[in-house]
Amino acid sequence: MNPIWFVRMARWARHPPSMGRVKLVLGVVALCLVLVVIERIWGWPAWLTLPGGGRAMRP
Repeated sequence: MNPIWFVRMARWARHPPSMGRVKLVLGVVALCLVLVVIERIWGWPAWLTLPGGGRAMRP
């Protein structure tokens, strides 16, 4: 683990984020989980799929 993460964890322990920021992060995580569940249940829509057949990428 990078030592910078330990410094960041210590700073968060001394000065925890506000309740508003915690709610914002939890809301974004919940939205992402809802999108994953919807995509797993109904699949990826065909109108969002790009047509293939473009130029091949070089390695």
